[in-house]
Amino acid sequence: MFQSMLQRVMCQTPEDTKPFVPQQGLVKSLVAGRTIAAAAAAGPPNPGESCEFGSFKYFGLCGLGGILACGTTHTFVVPLDLVKCRIQVDPIKYKSLFSGLAVTLREDGAKGLAKGWAPTFIGYSLQGFFKFGFYEVFKVFYTDLLGEENAYLYRTWLYLSASASAEFFADIALSPLESVKVKIQTTPGFANTMREAWPKIMGEEGMNGFYKSLVPLWLRQIPYTMMKFACFEKTVELLYKNVVPKPRSECTKAEQLVVTFAAGYIAGVFCAIVSHPADTVVSKLNQKKGVPISQIVNEIGFMGMWKGLATRIVMIGTLTALQWFIYDAFKVATRMPRPPPAEMPESLKKKLQAQGKL
Repeated sequence: MFQSMLQRVMCQTPEDTKPFVPQQGLVKSLVAGRTIAAAAAAGPPNPGESCEFGSFKYFGLCGLGGILACGTTHTFVVPLDLVKCRIQVDPIKYKSLFSGLAVTLREDGAKGLAKGWAPTFIGYSLQGFFKFGFYEVFKVFYTDLLGEENAYLYRTWLYLSASASAEFFADIALSPLESVKVKIQTTPGFANTMREAWPKIMGEEGMNGFYKSLVPLWLRQIPYTMMKFACFEKTVELLYKNVVPKPRSECTKAEQLVVTFAAGYIAGVFCAIVSHPADTVVSKLNQKKGVPISQIVNEIGFMGMWKGLATRIVMIGTLTALQWFIYDAFKVATRMPRPPPAEMPESLKKKLQAQGKL
């Protein structure tokens, strides 16, 4: 199973493998040569590339790409998100995606579909910076800890660990804005804008009003992000192996971005399913004041936690596909290193051949 999922790239020539002066910190394992098990080739920038893989500039650009990917896409699907949240907190009034849209348009007009766009844009831009930027940082860090062969053998676990670590910090940045967004969208008459909602929440609940949903947010977002990255990587690999009629190296940038979008949508469907129950709890928790999580769960029941799933699959599938597309397109536009699917390290290959396992 791992061997099908965990591949590694060897993109060097004999000239590339000559040692050069090591750097310090996170990237020290990346500069000993041109190989790295779980991520990509490292070393001086290749001709045409704007930065060195694993450099601080590289991580910073990844964070900027995450801002563009998450902030724009979440804002784009605010109408879907608004209806999804309302289905979760009032399924009698908002029975489905289309009836929810109709009710919202009838009561609030087209402008009502944009409620909560400001905290959505700001909150998910911050989340995107940490999600994508820290994911790349932790991926390199854990690779350094594991070593080349183990990072290859357990690459799936590396992706899961790196994404979970990144999302832990991303949600701390997101939580206050998510609370504001949900309050605006699900509590009639509370506030219409972020400028109105923020001081109201602070005055009524203090800082707890912004972070009371952090734990369920972690329970929603961490599994979502783990699935988002691990499933995406696996799907990309399978598409190039079984669907795309030619190797990735022979595909144009546009063709590669099509594969990225398709893999992102498939990953998004699984993300929505895995994280939906916690998402329902977050919506209900931010709607009500001073209600513990256990009471929320008891009130809505097991089946109630799946209300709005169809809407969320449409929303998250589209959202995740667009995020990966924008993130990868940003890398293309800024000439960042974009390593192909990797293959087994030569040292491990020789060991397995000696053991008769290859």
